[in-house]
Amino acid sequence: MRKLLSSVAAVAVAASLALAVPSTPAFAAAPTATRSGAGAPGSNAATKTLVLYDNTGPYSWLGEDYGTMATNLVSHFGSWTAHPVGSYKAGEMAAYSAVVYVGSTYDEPLPTAFLDDTLAGTKPVVWMYNNIWQLTARSADFVAKYGYTWKGYDTSPVSQVVYNGTTMTRDVRNAGGIMDYVVSDPAKAVSVGTAVRADGTTFPWGVKSGNLTYLGEIPLSYITSNDRYLAFSDLLYSVLAPQTAARHRALVRIEDVGPDADPAELRAIADYLSSKNVPFTVAVYSRYRDPKGVNNNGKAEDYTLRQRPLVVSALKYMQSKGGTLLQHGYTHQLDALNNPYDGVSANDFEFFRAHVDANDAVIYDGPVKNDSALNVTARVLASRSDWALAGLKQPTIFEFPHYAASALDYKTINTLVGVRYERGLYFPGVLSGGTVDNSTARMVGQFFPYTVRDVYGSTVIPENIGNIEPEPFNQHPAVLPADLIANAKTNLAVRDGVASFFYHPYLGTAYLKQTVEGIQGLGYTFVSAAAMS
Repeated sequence: MRKLLSSVAAVAVAASLALAVPSTPAFAAAPTATRSGAGAPGSNAATKTLVLYDNTGPYSWLGEDYGTMATNLVSHFGSWTAHPVGSYKAGEMAAYSAVVYVGSTYDEPLPTAFLDDTLAGTKPVVWMYNNIWQLTARSADFVAKYGYTWKGYDTSPVSQVVYNGTTMTRDVRNAGGIMDYVVSDPAKAVSVGTAVRADGTTFPWGVKSGNLTYLGEIPLSYITSNDRYLAFSDLLYSVLAPQTAARHRALVRIEDVGPDADPAELRAIADYLSSKNVPFTVAVYSRYRDPKGVNNNGKAEDYTLRQRPLVVSALKYMQSKGGTLLQHGYTHQLDALNNPYDGVSANDFEFFRAHVDANDAVIYDGPVKNDSALNVTARVLASRSDWALAGLKQPTIFEFPHYAASALDYKTINTLVGVRYERGLYFPGVLSGGTVDNSTARMVGQFFPYTVRDVYGSTVIPENIGNIEPEPFNQHPAVLPADLIANAKTNLAVRDGVASFFYHPYLGTAYLKQTVEGIQGLGYTFVSAAAMS
């Protein structure tokens, strides 16, 4: 079995690194450029969302991280405009379907125009976490109008949020607290989810009243596949597409298929999925490299798809059985480096640096040496040449190995391909238009329960419930079909969401069968990647 870094773990690590808020010196606010973007494929051209975020103080970068994540999600519904809340102008929200404000900075100075326009009640506003006290102070009759007021942050450990009957997890390391409330008129102030304390007592996770939906925390940190992040993802439907009917689709991607793949395993996978009428995607890297001979008694190996005609034949067979091939990098490793393991294709990162520390944890180190658009383009074109020489049609979807790259790499891929099928890393400076900060301490990882067009401009087909890992590794527990099925069940809370997972063919078909049929048993229908893009 290959040594693998779970892409699920990769994004979780990135999120926890970014959102732990390490101590940093104060610096000036980020640039206040306004950014706009188009909606994801299939979104409503008439739906426009204004995303506002905090950008003052020593953690202005964190405000932009949160703003980026919110922006990525709202792109599912339509076009968007995003900028710091401090540059809000009177009447600005009138041009939008709704407003999302992420209050990450305590006592961020909010323009009175924003407060007054929110209180006017003409547009739906989703307000997260801090600075609700500025809104209530600006209103002469907030309690009478909305039927509640804020009470103070409850810092009790909360490990669960119940949303529309679905119990979701919440990481107790998130110790910033959740706002508690005093509700005076339950007919006006309706609970949006329930936070469950360790002792079983509860309080509202959020409150909706009139045009205002207030969430007592920012549900964009420490996110996992069954986290209360899903509640926020669904809540956006209530604000931006309330007439959306329930629909539950599933996707499966066969992962890390290279010239060294076992053709028999690929054909067995294709036969099983075809027998169940399940479309699927195959993530292919075109060149296998083992520069130090790790798997070949110390003798280096280096060959491409064209040199393995039986693998190419198996890939074409997979296409005939409903498979779509995507480009999964070029070599899925980097030179002869341990990045982080051994330099062997499918084990290592290709577009980002990483290492394994003394505690057996994978640590992100940042962009590769000489990171550039030229480097990315060269690798993509070299891979395309391999595909052509092997007689395979050029792929139209890309996936970064281990879901990791710099902001420059993501932007470059968008110009070359335009569609990614993965999770992603996001960095301060992209949304604000400032200098991009590629430091791993400030990046954030995000997955999506539906298709988005992210801040890099790419359509992103979601992978959101993980993959099978029969054995624990790198401090991560084993993951079995029951775990993925449980994640899929939680994702049913997203009214038009997906359950998307990936699978390594060397695991055989038994785990795949359990997972596919378990997800189908929940009411999901498997669709092709094309259906999502």
